[in-house]
Amino acid sequence: MSQTSAPTSGAISTPASAAASAPILAAQASTGAGAASLWELARTRAALTPDALLAVDAGGDRVTFAQFRDRAERLAAGLAARGIRRDDVVSWQLPNRISTMVLAAALSRLGAVQNPLVTMLREREVGFITRQAGARLLVVAASFRGFDHLAMAHAVAAEVPGLDVVDAAELTDADPAGLPPDPAEGSGQPAAAVRWLLYTSGTTSAPKGARHTDRALLAASTTFSDALAVTATDRVAMLAPIAHIGGLAHLVTALRCGSSLVTAEVFDPASTPDLLAAQGVTIVGSGVPFIRVYLARQAAAGDVRLFARARVFLCGGSPRPASLHAEVRDTLGGVGVVSGYGMTECPYVCWGRADDADADHASTEGPPGEGAEVVVVRGDGSRADPGESGEIRVRGPQLMLGYVDAALDAEAFDADGFFRTGDLGFVDERSYLTVTGRLKEVIIRNMENISAREVAEPLAAHPGVVDVAVLGVPDPVTGERVCAVVVPADAAAPPTLSQLCEYLLAGGLNKRKLPERLEIVDALPRNAMGKVALPDLRRRIGV
Repeated sequence: MSQTSAPTSGAISTPASAAASAPILAAQASTGAGAASLWELARTRAALTPDALLAVDAGGDRVTFAQFRDRAERLAAGLAARGIRRDDVVSWQLPNRISTMVLAAALSRLGAVQNPLVTMLREREVGFITRQAGARLLVVAASFRGFDHLAMAHAVAAEVPGLDVVDAAELTDADPAGLPPDPAEGSGQPAAAVRWLLYTSGTTSAPKGARHTDRALLAASTTFSDALAVTATDRVAMLAPIAHIGGLAHLVTALRCGSSLVTAEVFDPASTPDLLAAQGVTIVGSGVPFIRVYLARQAAAGDVRLFARARVFLCGGSPRPASLHAEVRDTLGGVGVVSGYGMTECPYVCWGRADDADADHASTEGPPGEGAEVVVVRGDGSRADPGESGEIRVRGPQLMLGYVDAALDAEAFDADGFFRTGDLGFVDERSYLTVTGRLKEVIIRNMENISAREVAEPLAAHPGVVDVAVLGVPDPVTGERVCAVVVPADAAAPPTLSQLCEYLLAGGLNKRKLPERLEIVDALPRNAMGKVALPDLRRRIGV
């Protein structure tokens, strides 16, 4: 039986953990462990380091911790004047801007329930979510990346009873003196109260809403900041959408640790690396597609180090070749790639540590964070041994309370309260997690199981491949065939199926697992966190 858990009596230690812990403990000293909200962190951090930089965005907006607190409180007063009260559900669909962070803190000040929506969602999904969540207000940018979000929001509101719409640019401040009592003062803000309705990224047929507490976000942040020993000297690239759990966790980490954020509305290969370099980022994110851009830019820059202050490069959300870590370490600097594991329902369960061995950086997602548990379960429901593959199940303080649609909970949790992730993997004797694939992405050919990930990861290291996904396609004889969908490095001379198979064989892949079909595309459809949207991909290639 394999059950892994971090010690509940303290965080995983690193050589630099003491330095990281000082600002964290200082920020929590007046709140009590586990009792803080986003607003309480903002207020406490502003008192500790008022003039330190919280964030800078690509538009040139900059804000200190004190300015952030003050802007949030004024906006909270303006929202209260609009009639927003404690426990009201407010949906917001906004890009990565400092004003978006301010809105999140303002709503936390009011004790509202926040329903952030990534900007890629459209009328069908936004209508479904706001109706199910019971949203009272929907805040949007009038337009973003050429799309009229305000017109869409009004169309949604026409079909969702009781939903009001406002352009974020039209939100106004008011005198904070008129605000209701601060929930951070006293016992008015229960740590276990649902304050976030965070929906899955939409790669499934219908989004699922995870009911989260402030405590869950704080636990996710603890895993990240302890593992990477985040301090006030760090500048973190926040490229994950702030409307996603990953972006929110970065904001919480900055407020807890006093670190700074560098963010952009979109990742632009031509300008975003320069923004991050100019701001001296130390923790660079996040994901294989972004890292590929950084590597290409570094190659063009020659001997001039692009990210001179970089400590680690974050990776997650998609399979990565084991060779990527060494390439990043030797080309971009720092310790190389550090990866983590989690999902909307249970974010940041595991994170690699900055001082892990190269082999761990290359292939694992690190150990569980403080209080988190990971178990691996065989097909018959029994617990797997260390090193034995099975379904990954998780629980911990960052686990959601359940779905908005409670009918989904019975299937989501096992009898012991572990969340069934649907991911495949194993843990070693040290509790380090390695993810090997997805239950739903297992390809069954001639009654033999083939993990799509074990084919995709080595293909991603092929010099002629920029991006790749592997999936099963129906076959009348074998049941399924392995199909590789490749974005080539050179569109005029893409790799052939035989060349890719020869490469896989040379790398040691079993011949029975070789792809039998190759599709060349100009880009893979991905969601806001960089994960391949398999339903969209299947439609694109006609399967």
